[in-house]
Order: sequence, then C-alpha cells, then structure tokens
Amino acid sequence: MTKRVNVLGVGISVLNLQTALAAITDAVRARRKGYLCITGVHGVMEAQDDVGFKNILNQAFLCTPDGMPMVWAGKLNGHRDMRRVYGPDLMLDVCAWSETSGCKHFFYGGAAGVAELLAQKLQAKFPKLTVVGTYTPPFRALNADEQNQLREQIRAVQPDILWVGLSTPKQEKFMAEYLPKLEVTLMVGVGAAFDFHSGRVKQAPRWMQRSGLEWFYRLCREPRRLAKRYGRNNPLFVLNFLAQLTGLKKFPNP
Repeated sequence: MTKRVNVLGVGISVLNLQTALAAITDAVRARRKGYLCITGVHGVMEAQDDVGFKNILNQAFLCTPDGMPMVWAGKLNGHRDMRRVYGPDLMLDVCAWSETSGCKHFFYGGAAGVAELLAQKLQAKFPKLTVVGTYTPPFRALNADEQNQLREQIRAVQPDILWVGLSTPKQEKFMAEYLPKLEVTLMVGVGAAFDFHSGRVKQAPRWMQRSGLEWFYRLCREPRRLAKRYGRNNPLFVLNFLAQLTGLKKFPNP
C-alpha cells in the first residue's frame, strides 16, 4: 500500500511519476482493479464539503499529487522524493509503456469528438498504442439504456485502462460507481488531459507548472469558468493548511 500524507483529511499518495507508473504497470499485469484520482487543491477543497467525495478519494488505488501544493505538503511531512504526478504527463508515460506491453486503452469523456481526436493524436505519437474504443457521454447521468450500451461496449473490448476525462468531482464519482460494473482493470480520472492532448486547449508553460502557477495561467485563459473555483478554493486551502500545520485545526487521518 502506497504511503499517504494527510492534506486536510485527504490522503495524498507519496509518489513521483516513476513510482506512479510502476504502481500502474504492476496493477495492470496483475489485473488488480482500482481507480486513480489525480488530485490537487480543487479536489481537496471539494472534499471538505462532501464527505462521500472525500471517501472516494481516500479509497482510491492511488490519489496522486496533482499540483505543487500537494507536493509541498508532502515535503513538509518529510517525503523528499515526492513530486508532482500531473495527469497529462502520467498519461503520456503510460502510453509510452503500453507500446511494448500490449496494454489496451479506452477513452471516456470530453466534449463531442474530443475522445476520438485524443485517440488519434496519441496513436500518432505512439504508433504501437492499442486504443480499443471511445465514448462521449452526455452532460448528465447515464440513463439505463446508455449504461447498458457502455457496459456492452466495454465487455466486448475489455480494456486494461479506461481514461476518464470529465471534471472533478464528477469523474471521481463516476469511477467509484462504475468500476465494479465494467470489465476494466484500472480507471484513471485525468480531467483536462483530454483537452490538452487533443490540442483543444493549450497547456501552461513548464516553468508555471513547476512554480505552482498553472492555476493562474488557466484562470487567465478561462476566467468565466474558473474564477469562482480559484477565487474560493485557493485562499481557503491556504488558511486551512496553515491551521493544520500549526495544530490549530485537526483533520482526521484518512
């Protein structure tokens, strides 16, 4: 079991890209079912008001440190080898490994046409990548017919990894609900990676990612969608994390 660091009651896995990839490859080879949450400040703060969502994060096979604040929290707790495990980077590393392993991939999510475009772009980058299907869901819960269609589509191709590109907390709740229902080994919620790798949305420069400023870059590009999220979550996270560090506020161990 991967070590975790308590960040406001959410257990963030002590990982870097190499150890995360190793855990994923081991699970695929052993066919151990599980889901992965790529979690940053947004996910941690959403969990403060939603106990069910917090439980989903804490019951994940891996809850990776997506965002530099999660890494800094780990380092403050003595985990010097902890690094950011960024969803888009993890996806590329897994795809590179898959060229020689035969791992089969399925892409679920995104706006109309995005999952198909993502598959095309990744197969162009990794010619030996095996993509066995895509599914673009509606912007609501699946009805009974759609659930059956998805189950049958997955059963027919039996992917090793199902990548989920919705948004937090929607994608995490989807994975927790559907993992037992679908014939798939791992489900990985990567959110905006669908838009980034399909070319639909531009990524922040690496220096902004490394310095913890990716949120500012994304805010500048999508102010109407993200202003409320970052304007609320970021200050509240800082206040709560300082309270946790100083012992002014206790958060139960996950």
